[in-house]
Amino acid sequence: MGLFSKSKTNSFIGIDIGLSGIKLVELANDSGHARLVTYAYVDRPVESFDQLFGELADDTAKIIKQMISKAKCTTKSTITAVPVSSIFTSIISVPANNEKELKEAIIWQAKKLIPMPLEEIQLDSKVIEGAFKTEGQKKVSRVLLTGAPKNLVNRYIDLLNKRCGLNLVSLETETFAQVRSLVGKDRSSIMIIDIGFHRTNISVVDKGVPFLNRSIAVGGDSITQTISQMLGIPYQQAETMKRDIRSLESFAPTGDLNPMLSSLMKPILNEIKYSFSLYQGQGDAGEQRKIDKIILTGGSALLPRLAEFLTQAMNVNAYLGDPWARVVYPLDLRPILDEVGTRFAVSIGCAMRDITD
Repeated sequence: MGLFSKSKTNSFIGIDIGLSGIKLVELANDSGHARLVTYAYVDRPVESFDQLFGELADDTAKIIKQMISKAKCTTKSTITAVPVSSIFTSIISVPANNEKELKEAIIWQAKKLIPMPLEEIQLDSKVIEGAFKTEGQKKVSRVLLTGAPKNLVNRYIDLLNKRCGLNLVSLETETFAQVRSLVGKDRSSIMIIDIGFHRTNISVVDKGVPFLNRSIAVGGDSITQTISQMLGIPYQQAETMKRDIRSLESFAPTGDLNPMLSSLMKPILNEIKYSFSLYQGQGDAGEQRKIDKIILTGGSALLPRLAEFLTQAMNVNAYLGDPWARVVYPLDLRPILDEVGTRFAVSIGCAMRDITD
């Protein structure tokens, strides 16, 4: 099982096991289009992935089995995602004229870059199409290198295969899942900002390939705590207010939420600006890369007027991502899918993996 392996199954469950809860969706291959079969989610905040896969592993498995039963899933073929903060990714330039030389060069580069013995890493590589040049007599290809600790991979296998009785077809990276569900065939340079419960992940994707991945330990929980402290209200009230523009506006007499958003988003905005700068500096000599748009996802992406605030702050159009946009589903489900949409980007992208690629 590799991070980029494929399956011939026609229906898949995509599972996103996160620190705020668990999201799953089953999609079927309907003539090359992803069709919604069923979905489910459970809110269950925990402190760490060590808890999820350690002392709470049995409880986690029980919850997943209950979700699958109640949602009436029709398959056991499952794809899940590894958190950005737990994996190594890098774009490397590899000189090689044939496949054997390419493999040897990738291993050599991996040994230099990954701060762990390769025997302890599940390593995958993917040549970026069209991204090569010739230096001397060698063809230099650009390769996306991805590595996940084998002990982490084994934890997913233990949880989903052994404890839940599922068939873990493949492990995905969160970023590739989000590219699939939020970006699709768009070849622009796009920054995906995923504001999760404990962490915010920032990725820059160019022509469908993630060129930059960063993760900081600030997320929706921190935003809620800041609202609670700023306004002197209980945590749960602040959590509800975070998604209600009228409630937030009641604490902004002029109706201008920018000062409040500036305080709430300060650490995340600083990281966004730093990521912009990093990406812009990755161009060839004399070339400055630019980001064409920003896509917001994750539970706290629903913070009122956040997209407008970031558009002004970064001078780049920002908007809320819609992971259901590339999925066929009954129209009467639209209101509820809109309400939960941003939380399902990873699970939808996982389930779409072998349907739409």
